Amino acid sequence: MMKGCKFNILKGIHVSIALLTLCFLVIMLSPWKNNPFLTTLLLAQQRFRQPSSDLLVDAPYNSSISRSRGGHTEEANKSFLKKEATRTVEHHNSSSSTEPVTTFTSEDNDSDEEELSPQNADCNFAKGRWVADSKRPLYSGFGCKQWLSVMWACRLTQRTDFSFEGYRWQPKNCKMKKFSRFSFLRRMRNKTIAFVGDSLGRQQFQSMMCMVSGGEHIIYVEDAAREYGLVKPRGAKRPDGWVYRFTKTNTTILYYWSASLSDLVPINSTDKASDVAMHLDRPPAFLRRYLHRFDVLVLNTGHHWNRGKFEGNRWVMHVKGKPNENKEFEDIRNAKNFTVHSFVRWLDSQLTSHPRLKAFFRTTSPRHYRNGDWNTGGTCNNTIPLTNGSEVLQDGSNDKVVESAVRGTKVKLLDITAISELRDEAHMSGYSIRPTQSVNDCLHWCLPGVPDTWNEILIAQI
Repeated sequence: MMKGCKFNILKGIHVSIALLTLCFLVIMLSPWKNNPFLTTLLLAQQRFRQPSSDLLVDAPYNSSISRSRGGHTEEANKSFLKKEATRTVEHHNSSSSTEPVTTFTSEDNDSDEEELSPQNADCNFAKGRWVADSKRPLYSGFGCKQWLSVMWACRLTQRTDFSFEGYRWQPKNCKMKKFSRFSFLRRMRNKTIAFVGDSLGRQQFQSMMCMVSGGEHIIYVEDAAREYGLVKPRGAKRPDGWVYRFTKTNTTILYYWSASLSDLVPINSTDKASDVAMHLDRPPAFLRRYLHRFDVLVLNTGHHWNRGKFEGNRWVMHVKGKPNENKEFEDIRNAKNFTVHSFVRWLDSQLTSHPRLKAFFRTTSPRHYRNGDWNTGGTCNNTIPLTNGSEVLQDGSNDKVVESAVRGTKVKLLDITAISELRDEAHMSGYSIRPTQSVNDCLHWCLPGVPDTWNEILIAQI
């Protein structure tokens, strides 16, 4: 009798355990939307889980999560939680090659994650040092075919050393946050950025396009050149500029060629061989017409102020609407000084009526010819980075003309001269798609390269 009672008790306990287990399984397998425990657990996992590489929207083209440091991973998780994502699909061009095509979504009310701290307002970004950075470059030198001229894409040339790509500029006592193309486009929503200047200005423009696109083929960009009258004239090699609009954020980036920042008007408009009146005291007609449409304006001039360029372009200096009679301008350096100061005074007078416009005058990009000039055997064959040092400690600019012109005005100085002088290894040098014997380009830069840093400093000051 006692044995039978014990058996029944044990049997009852086993049944109870089985029933409890079954109930727990039913609860666990119920729909997630009705199970707050699992929903909370899932959210916690999502919060701390690293996104896959195809969702890492803030990463450079060659970065990976496994070697990302704290700040990089934090930015990636912010992008993941904000539902910014990239997806790569195959884009077939006429030559049957494929390029990555990037699209992204961005919430309309995203806060600005790239806003700089107030102490950066008076920061001297030109003072600091070059430091090695394994996350560089910001885009692929093999990519960005949509924007980058092949003549400046050193990865497509015979060059075999690319150590120049692996450096970033670190300002002294200033914070300059890591560039994020998606954050930048959010900041520039419904805004227009204009680069106006010579071929170095065009390099900075192409650098910006590659940075903002990540060097990938972008399908949500439209050509807006016609809005600015920039259509290639019949018989011309190229138009006077380019205009592209990122339609997702209505961000427009343009470049206009004006090597001297003076108004150029053919003396005889019916004669293609006519001399050109170069009005030193009058800004280009393009700027006078479209200045009101710009939110950010970046200007430069410098390397066309020489006798060879004047004669080749048939420029004839004019002041106050008539041929120049000031003998001081026979020294072209004096003519340049006069023009830069005249232009800045005009621009400064316009900023009051254009309060949203932020204007920057970029200082001269240095040349690094050794043992001659471009047409007399000059070279820049060094490929070792920072052989002349890595730091800039001075407070003033090496471009005294631009520095003095903007002093006391609302036009800001974008000082890149001294920091670029340390990077003689990063020029095009003797490398090109079609090498020209005995000709080195020690003026223009390889891209990706030094002009990317110019844009990072620009972005930090916007």
